[in-house]
Amino acid sequence: MTNSADAAGDHESYDLAVVGAGPAGLAAAASAAEHGVRVALLDGAPQPGGQFYRQPAAELRAERPQALHHHWSAFQHLLARLDAVRERVTLLSDHHVWSVTGGSGAFAVHALTGPDQRQARSLTARQVLFATGAHERQLPFPGWTLPGVVGAGGAQAMLKAGLVLPGRRVLVAGSGPLLLAVAASLTAAGATVPLVAEAAGYLGYARGARVLAANAGKLVEGAQHGATLLRHGVRLRPRTAVVAAHGTDRVEAVTLARLDAAWRPLSGTQWRVPCDAVAVGHGLVPQLELPLEFGCHTRRLPDGSAALVVDAAQRTTVPGVWAAGESTGVGGVQLAITEGELAGLAVAGQNTAPRSLLRRRSRQRAFADLMAARHAPGSGWTQWLDDATEVCRCEEVTARQVRDAVAELGAADQRTVKLLTRAGMGWCQARMCGPAVARLCGAPNADRHDDGAPTRPLSTPVPLGLLAECDTNAPSSEGAPR
Repeated sequence: MTNSADAAGDHESYDLAVVGAGPAGLAAAASAAEHGVRVALLDGAPQPGGQFYRQPAAELRAERPQALHHHWSAFQHLLARLDAVRERVTLLSDHHVWSVTGGSGAFAVHALTGPDQRQARSLTARQVLFATGAHERQLPFPGWTLPGVVGAGGAQAMLKAGLVLPGRRVLVAGSGPLLLAVAASLTAAGATVPLVAEAAGYLGYARGARVLAANAGKLVEGAQHGATLLRHGVRLRPRTAVVAAHGTDRVEAVTLARLDAAWRPLSGTQWRVPCDAVAVGHGLVPQLELPLEFGCHTRRLPDGSAALVVDAAQRTTVPGVWAAGESTGVGGVQLAITEGELAGLAVAGQNTAPRSLLRRRSRQRAFADLMAARHAPGSGWTQWLDDATEVCRCEEVTARQVRDAVAELGAADQRTVKLLTRAGMGWCQARMCGPAVARLCGAPNADRHDDGAPTRPLSTPVPLGLLAECDTNAPSSEGAPR
C-alpha cells in the first residue's frame, strides 16, 4: 500500500476512490484491490484507522497502542491485506475531501492537503465509495460550554491520539453503548469515573432478545466493559442525565436528574456530583455532507437520524456511487467491516457475494437498528434548557433567542431560525446545533440531517483562492453537483 501525499499526480485516474480510511474504507479497499481494482484511499487523518482505530502520534512513541482498542487484531489483518496488494492501493493521508463531482464513470474527487490544508489536490475515478463515518450527537444543557465539558467520543479520541485524560475525575453521561466503552477506557487509564449516567433505559433491550442472541459477541463486549466498571467501583445510573454543569474557569460539578420515558427531568430528583471533567454524548449520527450534496437518497433510522439508502451490494441511489460503514447507519466496527467487504466485492464485479457475509450483515444491521431504537433521544430533553443556554456555540445563540424566533417572529423551521438568529451559521455549519435548533422549532424529525436543511457544495472550509484555481471542467452527470 503506497502511503504518500505525493504518490499520485493531479488528476491521476483510478478505478475506485474510497473516501474514508476507517474500518469500512479499509475493508472496501482491500476487498476491491484483491480482485484487481486500482484504488485511491483518501482520509483526512495522518494514519489509517478512522475514529475507531485512532492511534497515538508517532512522536509519542506509544509502546502498546493496542491496549486502547477492541478488535485490534481485525485492524492489523486489514492492514496486512492492504500491504499484500500495495501495488494497487494508494493511501492518501492528510487529504480532506471537500467535494466530489462528475458521474457516469468519470468522477472527480477534490481534496485539501499540505500544511494548514492550503494545497489543492484532485484525482479522477470511475467509481466512488463513501465511508465517511459518523460524528457525535450533542444535546445542549446549561453550562455545556465550560472548559472540561467534552464529547464522550472526544474524550476517547484524546486518550487514543494524545494519551491524555480530559480530567482526573470524569463523569460520563449521555446515551448509547459508547458510554460504557469510554468509561472503561478512562478508568483503565487512571481516571476516576464517579458514575455513568445513561439517559435511556436498558430494559427495552429485552424486546430484542432474538437479535441479542444472534449477536452474542456484543453481549460479551458489554459484559467486559461492565466488569471493568465494576472492578473500579463505577456506578451505572439509567434514566439519568446531566441537566447542568457548574464552574467558573472550568467545570467543577454537575447536576444530575432522573428522567421519565420522554427524557423529561423528574421533579425532586436532582443531585450534584463534583468532577473536573464531563464526557457527554448522545450517540452517533452518520456524516453525510458529501453524499447528500451528490444527491444520494437517505432513509430514516430508528433514532431519527438519516443514513444513506443502499441496496444489497451497498450501491447508493446514484449510479457509480457506493457506501459502507456508519454512513449507511451507525452499527459499530464489525458491521462497518462487513459492509466494506461486500461493497469492495461488488465494485470489483463479484456479483455473487458469499452467503456468510450477507447473513452477517443482516444480523449486525438488526442489532444496529435495535440499538438506535433503544437510545433514541426523547422529545422532553429540551426541558433541560434555560433561556440563557447557548444552543449554537459558534454564534452564541441562546435557547431564548431561538424560542423568540419561533413564538414572536413566526419561524416554523430550522432554516428560518437560522436566518433570524444565525444559529447554524458558524464553523460547524449546524453539525452540532442542528438537531437542537430543529427540536426547539418543533420539527417532527428534528434529529434528521435532511429535515429541510439545504445541502452544501463544500463539506469542509476551502480558501477562496483555491476555489478560483480549482479545475471545474470535470465531467458531470444529470443530478450531480458541479
